[in-house]
Amino acid sequence: MPNSVFWFRRDLRLTDNPALLAAVNAAGGDGVQAVFVLDPVPFRVSGGTRTSHLVRSLAALDRALGGNLLIRHGKPEDEIPRLAVERGADEVHVAADYGPYGAARDQRVEKALATHGVTLHRTGSPYAVAPGRIRKPDGTPYRVFTPFSRAWREHGWRAPVASPSNVNWLGPAGSDDLPDVPDLPGVELPDAGEDAALARLTAFLDDGLRDYATQRNRPDHDGTSRLSVHLKYGELHPRTILAELAKHRGEGADTFRNEICWREFYADVVFHRPESIWESLDHRVGSIHTDSGKAADERFEAWAAGRTGYPIVDAGMRQLRSIGWMHNRVRMITASFLVKDLHLPWQRGAQHFLDHLVDGDYASNNHGWQWVAGTGTDAAPYIRVFNPVTQGKKFDPEGGYVRRWVPELADVTGAALHEPWTLQEQPDGYPEPIVDHAAERKETLRRFEAVRGA
Repeated sequence: MPNSVFWFRRDLRLTDNPALLAAVNAAGGDGVQAVFVLDPVPFRVSGGTRTSHLVRSLAALDRALGGNLLIRHGKPEDEIPRLAVERGADEVHVAADYGPYGAARDQRVEKALATHGVTLHRTGSPYAVAPGRIRKPDGTPYRVFTPFSRAWREHGWRAPVASPSNVNWLGPAGSDDLPDVPDLPGVELPDAGEDAALARLTAFLDDGLRDYATQRNRPDHDGTSRLSVHLKYGELHPRTILAELAKHRGEGADTFRNEICWREFYADVVFHRPESIWESLDHRVGSIHTDSGKAADERFEAWAAGRTGYPIVDAGMRQLRSIGWMHNRVRMITASFLVKDLHLPWQRGAQHFLDHLVDGDYASNNHGWQWVAGTGTDAAPYIRVFNPVTQGKKFDPEGGYVRRWVPELADVTGAALHEPWTLQEQPDGYPEPIVDHAAERKETLRRFEAVRGA
């Protein structure tokens, strides 16, 4: 048998990797070349946090491969065919990519490989159920989460597969260097790599799963899984998580399984409607007037810097800058504030999140923003407006989250922490609110009424 090439992309792991097993089986006793191509297109638009995690994850993968990960810089449609010819391979194996850019890239690579008589094989995907697989009885895609989630559970998923053993990895001769890890002063990022992902999963199952249903909305508690970054880079497959969840009973396991389904639902929506990454699904609501100009830009900068005068919003934006991650409940609060209080387009906030989130995923991030903006798949109307004061009091009742990220308010006690403008004296260094929430809520409803009949 000839050598085969395995092209790593969003699957930086050895465990539960069906496409990798297919490459090993295709090679038989001959060699397998493991490669990662640093494609300049997605690499160029990745923020520093994502770039840092990717580089560190590739370094961990290289160690797991005994130093045999080949790195190439360039366009995949040039680098992969060149590598296949160099290594005498007639098969290249990948996990299927269902994103708009990834799918188009793979078609270009497949066409280029064919000119050399090399076949591109797609096995598996980054999802428990591949996008496009779940459909209504009439064959059309689901537009609403709840019926999709029922069908997703009924469809089910395969069990994890074993890691390959006794693989003859071809050496990394001709490898390019990994880029330097970006210098991010003051930013603390999670550990990268498959071992870190599996350790985090174990810790969450042991300590966080039981109370997940009740604690996941509390940003002052460590009640979330923190697995999103590992799923983003494929250091952990969702099928592995689902197999572990099957060993647990209770509301926590059910709720977390639902969160995995949300990720798969949004990937499915983007598969069917790739333009929805940046375009509003609901064009009527998406046509609502948004602000622009110098004043709008200044409000955006205040929001991005965590200087809005609303503590729960500012805490979230500062957490994002400090650790490249934000609690999911606070993502909704900060997004609502940008869209409904500052009247700025959701796309601008979505891009800012992608610039800073270490777990930034186009489908989940941008459709999360559309959910808040009322322009996406959710049936709730645009008139849903999060009140940052009541949200803070409800989900950060003792103020631990705000005090951690907004040190200017560290000495404020009681309910005034979430509305410091009610104090006799504004805390030193903390800004007054940049807008009046009650007034902006009315303005939001007025703008909605202006397009409702359109």
